[in-house]
Amino acid sequence: MAFNSREMNASAADAFAVLIDPDTYPRWLVGAKTIRDVDDGWPAPGSRFHHSVGAGPVQIPDSTTVLASEPGRMLKLRVRARPFVVAEATFSVIGDAARCVVSLQEEPTVRGPASIVRLVMDPSIHVRNQRSLERLAALVEHRS
Repeated sequence: MAFNSREMNASAADAFAVLIDPDTYPRWLVGAKTIRDVDDGWPAPGSRFHHSVGAGPVQIPDSTTVLASEPGRMLKLRVRARPFVVAEATFSVIGDAARCVVSLQEEPTVRGPASIVRLVMDPSIHVRNQRSLERLAALVEHRS
């Protein structure tokens, strides 16, 4: 499991507003390329947004689904970039009107022999998620 957190000079409400806006993901989430569509009920549990992820010219179309949400506090997603990645990502936001901390916990959902791959992938996921939170902070702080 990869766990990262980042303090931001912005309100918890501002940070959560960016997290629940799929159109912002290509600006801050490392690997996100485009958002192709968003379900009308987003961010209700079960709703999805459809995206493309990748590096360079390689892009994989897939989707992300809301598993749970506590407005202003937590967003739990099933993220997919098949055939390589299926994971649960949980964003938690705590803070006040001036500062907040956003945490990201990402856990692959594949168990069994794939656990060996996790040992190799966790450090790179940690680095990717730290960079993503840095970019998220820059976006949220700029908007505030």
